[in-house]
Amino acid sequence: MLADRSTLAGLVERYTGRDGVHPTAVAGLTLFRATKTHESVATVHEPAFCIVAQGRKRVTLGEEVFCYDPAQFLLVSVDLPLSSKVVEATPDEPYLGVRIDLDLVCVGELMIDAAPAGSDAAPPARGLSVSPLDPPLLDAAARLVALLESPRDVAVVAPLIRREIMYRLLTGEQGGRLRQIAADGGPTRRIALAIDWLRDHFASPFRIEDLARVAHMSPSTFHQHFKAVTAMSPLQYQKRLRLQEARRLMLAEALDAAAAGYRVGYESPSQFSREYRRSFGEPPRRDMARLRTASPAAQG
Repeated sequence: MLADRSTLAGLVERYTGRDGVHPTAVAGLTLFRATKTHESVATVHEPAFCIVAQGRKRVTLGEEVFCYDPAQFLLVSVDLPLSSKVVEATPDEPYLGVRIDLDLVCVGELMIDAAPAGSDAAPPARGLSVSPLDPPLLDAAARLVALLESPRDVAVVAPLIRREIMYRLLTGEQGGRLRQIAADGGPTRRIALAIDWLRDHFASPFRIEDLARVAHMSPSTFHQHFKAVTAMSPLQYQKRLRLQEARRLMLAEALDAAAAGYRVGYESPSQFSREYRRSFGEPPRRDMARLRTASPAAQG
């Protein structure tokens, strides 16, 4: 019998117990719990398959908003700067989430072994999507979490279940997105190379021509494909990376706004404060005061 949503929720609740982010002994598996809604959390989300076992969540990419609950799953196929917010959670029925990192090497192998139908030559798709969660995929995720009950089985069984999950994603509604990112030399894979470069050099100025060269594209084609995948231009993407890192530096390392802005590439403190307020809704000092009094937020 396939596991249902209540089974998965029970497993996540058993292995969290308190609010926050919970890495596990299963590689690539992270659990999340929150007993109340929280402020939006800005983060760079790496490629992953995410399930809400209980509660509801909202994710924002640029100006686009995606909501999902236990009936759907979130798929992120490239590194994306997102804002996420738990919008349904109580102490009696906490938000419970599961994140399973994508294994693109495994997806590439499955593309050869299983040869799922579909064209890799389609235009690049958005790097984030929400789709219905079907019973076999839910069951595989629940079996992966259930491995936490049998530590001695993890090393052998977890890779098999993760491979099954990658196969079900690849042959499901969002298989095209996975084929695009896993296909060596495809446009989405080349955009991912440019994203990697931006993440490593976000504090440095760049020319679109140079970034297009990283992706092995003409500047016009690169700009078009980058926006199709990320919902923003390369400069907007870089700005979000800078502002999110500055926010982290102020929160985690207690830097003041001027120092944090300079660290991430801003030369003008006033420009940094203006763009920070435009992005997060408040000037840096007020935002830090609010964040330091807020409860920990789930991010999966």
